[in-house]
Amino acid sequence: MLAGLDPEQRSAVTAPAGPVCVLAGAGTGKTRAVTSRIAYRSLSGEISPRHVLAVTFTARAAAELRSRLTGFGVPGVQARTFHAAALRQVRYFAPRLLAGRAMPELLDSKVRLVTLAAAKVGLRADRAAARDLAGEIEWAKSSLVEPGEYVVAAAKALRDTPHEPAKVAEVFAAYERAKRANGVIDFEDMLRAAVWGIEEHPDVAEQVRGQYRHLVVDEYQDVNPLQQRLLEAWLGGRDDLTVVGDASQTIYSFTGASSSYLVDFPRRYRTATVVRLVRDYRSTPQVVGLANAVISQARGTEARLRLELVGQRPPGPEPDLRIFTDEPAEAAAVAARCRAMIDAGTPAREIAVLFRTNAQSEAYEKALTEAGVPYVVQGAERFFERVEVRQAMVALRAATRSIPGETPLPVAVREALAAVGWAPDAPPPGGAARERWEALAALVQLAEEHAASPEVTLVGEAAAIERPVTLADFNEELARRAAQQHVPTVDGVTLASLHSAKGLEWDAVFLVGLSEGTLPTTYARTAEQVEEERRLLYVGVTRARQWLWLSYATARSPGGRARRPSRFLPQLDRSGGPERAGGAAAQRRAGGEARRNRVISCRICGATLLAGPDRKLGRCPTCPSDLDEELYERLREWRVRVAGAQKVPSYVVFTDATLTALAERRPGRVEDLIAIAGIGPRKLGLYGESVLALVRGATVDDVCSQKSFEIQP
Repeated sequence: MLAGLDPEQRSAVTAPAGPVCVLAGAGTGKTRAVTSRIAYRSLSGEISPRHVLAVTFTARAAAELRSRLTGFGVPGVQARTFHAAALRQVRYFAPRLLAGRAMPELLDSKVRLVTLAAAKVGLRADRAAARDLAGEIEWAKSSLVEPGEYVVAAAKALRDTPHEPAKVAEVFAAYERAKRANGVIDFEDMLRAAVWGIEEHPDVAEQVRGQYRHLVVDEYQDVNPLQQRLLEAWLGGRDDLTVVGDASQTIYSFTGASSSYLVDFPRRYRTATVVRLVRDYRSTPQVVGLANAVISQARGTEARLRLELVGQRPPGPEPDLRIFTDEPAEAAAVAARCRAMIDAGTPAREIAVLFRTNAQSEAYEKALTEAGVPYVVQGAERFFERVEVRQAMVALRAATRSIPGETPLPVAVREALAAVGWAPDAPPPGGAARERWEALAALVQLAEEHAASPEVTLVGEAAAIERPVTLADFNEELARRAAQQHVPTVDGVTLASLHSAKGLEWDAVFLVGLSEGTLPTTYARTAEQVEEERRLLYVGVTRARQWLWLSYATARSPGGRARRPSRFLPQLDRSGGPERAGGAAAQRRAGGEARRNRVISCRICGATLLAGPDRKLGRCPTCPSDLDEELYERLREWRVRVAGAQKVPSYVVFTDATLTALAERRPGRVEDLIAIAGIGPRKLGLYGESVLALVRGATVDDVCSQKSFEIQP
């Protein structure tokens, strides 16, 4: 049983009975460690498999645990999700707990009843709004918050509520009443019923605890307060508990999950054995190095349990950082690379394109379709199969009869989408409503791109006329795309959000759209929310086994407003430049742009700097300055003398921003000078020696007496 385990895994497997906390980094073999621990204790006679309850968060993970244990010759272990385990117990004890009454029906979805509840309190809710309200109710119930406590709890948790909190509380209360009236329960009720059955009925508690004497919890960083309450009810004060988790993969806080139970485990159980699994068997050392670099900048509670992974696989290619002019160019390059990898022998199922939001998928669905690359969408519908997109296409077709044909296409599309409730102002609060807004905004963006490419009709042999793209033309284009993307696929490149990718892995991973406002999203307003966005990138990086591509576009559409790369990217090689395909000639043409696109990060907060003055300073304008005022004044006086000697304006020598950067960064070597944007080889030759002398403390008189500045700039 112990053969082939590394020292840390062996420590986890052979740890004595009692509380055990396994901090398992991505790819470190946590499933093997967990199953080996259960099997080792069972085969050694320490425990009986039928007395083990192993709890996971997905049915797939539970099935994998059962399969591996059966392979070890240890059948009979109950490996289930929290909900499946609770449902089984509630059904078993229902005759006793309900005094012979039938168990209420379990709701598959809250949306229908939430819609009715919203109407009861005077709130109209479409499907997206109802989904957001349902999500908020799930958060409250998972956090053990009652309707009357919701307003205060939401304020304390800084919830981005889909409606005014008092109104959400009204919907919550009406939903609870509707459930009772209809004789149904939801999944949170089922967990609560399991807790109630154990806490309030000693006979039930005795039977449950007699059956399950040894508990194992996987992905413990994702446990919410209600699940923790159920876990404590199962334990009943006992401590034969093994938990496995990774605080750096905490990405579901918005649902009520809390890593605090994992972080505080050694404090709650003073005798706990804590084991850290850090040997990464999934990814190459290059991918592992990037993952470590991304998470090394993490702050906050979860960072206390940060793991420094050690790659165990043979070396592989360095992660690729690519910069594109716009999103269509980025998507086309990703599709081309996927096509090349598949042609070279990489199975399509071993390639994934990961993005922050589902609304980003359309560009990649289109690009992959045009490149002839099969794909599957993980955890979401294809773009043109989404309800809101189908409704929008119906509205766009209907609008051809009511909107004048000469109306500019973007205007016509916005007017048509107004009929389905879309407005061009800021997206609404709530995840589902926001996702719906972003999907329709993607159609508007597509219209703007088409409007910029008018139809060209040849007249005779030489003349040509341009015809504006009409709404009818646009509808035909949407129909064409929908038809192409509805082609069924069985084995293809995976398109998935970063949240949907959790727990999965591929040989090749493309992390796309890594720009400020997308990752981190603009909705991440608190330090804790920003840190969760950083952990999302970390999860994305650690999905790759061999080959990793990271990219962003400097604008959303051709000629669009400039965007900054994600603040989480500076951990990469800072020589990253624009897309490099196209051979040597293209490389030479891109040389200037590569220098301009060199990634420079804030030396204080780590954010990527894009504006010229910020790049010179090496910090964000909002980050605190550490200006050496005395040095700054000497540099200014020196600049005046040099400019006077050369008979040029002072800014020709160095701009104020460059002087400020010098006085803040105080370079001590030539390499440090070159690192300041705006100081190239020529100015280094003219002024480098003098500047370094001034930084070291020389007076202006000394510097000016030693060097002549008669050279004309």
